[in-house]
Amino acid sequence: MFKTDFLDIPPLASVGGVVRLPGSKSISNRALLLAALSAGRTTLVDLLASDDTRVMIDALRTLGCSVEQHGRDTVVEGLGGRAPTRSAKLFLGNAGTAMRPLTAALAILGGDYELSGVPRMHERPIGDLVDALRPLGCRIDYLGREGYPPLRIREPDLQLDQPIAVRGDVSSQFLTALLLALPLASSRPGMGDIVIEVVGELISRPYIDITLAMLRQFGVSVRLDGSQRFVIPAGSQYRSPGRLPVEADASSASYFIAASGLGAPAEGQNGLKIEGIGAESVQGDIRFVDAARLMGVQVEMQLDHLLVRRGAWPLKAIDLDCNHIPDAAMTLAVMALYADGPSTLRNIASWRVKETDRLAAMATELRKLGAEVEEGPDYLRVYPLAPPGGTGRPWRAASIHTYDDHRMAMCASLAAFNPAGLPVRVEDPQCVAKTFPDYFEALFSVSAPASGALPVLCIDGPTASGKGTLASEVARRLGYHLLDSGALYRVTALAASRIGLAQDDTEATTLAELARKLPLSFADGRIWLAGEDVTDAIRSEAVGMGASRVSALPAVRQALLALQHGFARLPGLVADGRDMGTVVFPGARLKVFLTADVAERARRRHEQLLAKGIESKIDSLCADLAARDARDSTRASAPLKPAEDALLLDNSGQTIDESVAQVLAWWQARQPF
Repeated sequence: MFKTDFLDIPPLASVGGVVRLPGSKSISNRALLLAALSAGRTTLVDLLASDDTRVMIDALRTLGCSVEQHGRDTVVEGLGGRAPTRSAKLFLGNAGTAMRPLTAALAILGGDYELSGVPRMHERPIGDLVDALRPLGCRIDYLGREGYPPLRIREPDLQLDQPIAVRGDVSSQFLTALLLALPLASSRPGMGDIVIEVVGELISRPYIDITLAMLRQFGVSVRLDGSQRFVIPAGSQYRSPGRLPVEADASSASYFIAASGLGAPAEGQNGLKIEGIGAESVQGDIRFVDAARLMGVQVEMQLDHLLVRRGAWPLKAIDLDCNHIPDAAMTLAVMALYADGPSTLRNIASWRVKETDRLAAMATELRKLGAEVEEGPDYLRVYPLAPPGGTGRPWRAASIHTYDDHRMAMCASLAAFNPAGLPVRVEDPQCVAKTFPDYFEALFSVSAPASGALPVLCIDGPTASGKGTLASEVARRLGYHLLDSGALYRVTALAASRIGLAQDDTEATTLAELARKLPLSFADGRIWLAGEDVTDAIRSEAVGMGASRVSALPAVRQALLALQHGFARLPGLVADGRDMGTVVFPGARLKVFLTADVAERARRRHEQLLAKGIESKIDSLCADLAARDARDSTRASAPLKPAEDALLLDNSGQTIDESVAQVLAWWQARQPF
């Protein structure tokens, strides 16, 4: 997951390969609660790992429920309809799929509980659910603004002999909460059928269908009397299904379906295969497939996967009632920018009470991209943007605000497929942790940038100038990959020394072959050689001197060139070395040549060695550095020197934070945002 302040996505051109989606949020939190309320052990397979499931798990554990995770399995020891912990404060973040069902369940079970969340959760209405529960004898108090969390729940005096009325036109989660909670009371002696009556239009009906299907999996079959009346039979009781696979998230599939419709097919690929969801999905958002097809995207539905390809181009404009796909419909709003006319999304008033006011937010951010957008009380009309050379409003590079809303962030990424070849900046990318922590990594794994569009930043300089530390921090701040080219030569020198191979031109051919086949990998900030952590081993002075010698050999440099090019991957690369800007990445967008006087570099190296318990003398270090500088700058192949267009940075008197700030300022000056 990207934990940067922003993520710059370069223009994307093609899509192909295979992507596997995380488990459905809607199913995951329902399954967790039902497993906790049931008697017996339930093993949930491929449960979504996200902020929303984390707060649900934390809440269940606080209530006395054992939840253990073992690889792909989450094992829940059910409470049998009781909560051992009768008094607790539960923090539920911004998870409506936790706040609403737990409110209803705890109000029925009784106890002394406080339920709260992040500030936005305290702006999301819950009054209609509370109004449905109070006539049943549930005791729920508002601890802040009337009609909104936080809440106080106390022991109830249940009266369930009359139908329970709940509004259906604000959020389907209110009805879901009642359906999940009321079976806890239906098994009580003398209890008859429990009836729920929906007042007004029931929006987002597919989410209710998910709830009903999952209730059946846990042994409770709700009868439907018409479209607005739900009957929980007397004596209903939750029973663990034992082992329950969690279907992949259909809403998350919408972004990859869209990407496949926007990007050209990747070379050698027959479209994008989306695993974990298919024709038998119980999720309403699978109907996004129908909407995508209306816009011209080719989608083949198999039992357990989708195969998606670009079809019509530009996409076809649509006018669509989106009541059945309220979350996935947000993806259509961005797709509309690529259509052949204005598109209208209707019946989406529920957007206004989600993680943010999504109607207003989407209209605002699409306008930043250059679009004309009409925002109504329950609809959005989006006019397409013109391709280069076309008539109409042109595309603009934009920094998209995400409002701490995961779906705004994921939708924003789709603007990177624009035909104008412009990047898009996604602010606060880590907000995707709510439902899909690795979304951007997944998108980048199946996408390719436009030719020459991948951003590369080079930091070259002599030994001990601090370029490695600087490059690492700049890469961290930008969320880019890091290439420590010096490590490649150090590993080559280390491998050569271990087999007794001379590190000079007498063994140039053998050294080049060794470098070409290095079993090298970078993971978790460490460097691995054939599975061995060599991070510290390659930092010795002896290995450093060996690296200087082998790096002077043209054959070795050529052998490592392809390996270095392979580090240039989405979303971008920061490369440090001695010839990154002159030889390896001559087209890099920013080149920095970092230096410091020899005395300062020797002092830094001396302190590094002392920290590792290695004795050294500054005079000797000065001499070694001067000799290495001379050797590196006079070698025939790729000598150490600034690129003609490099910016010079002498950090002799700077802190690392000052150097990082300077490089980032230079980098920002080259961005269109």
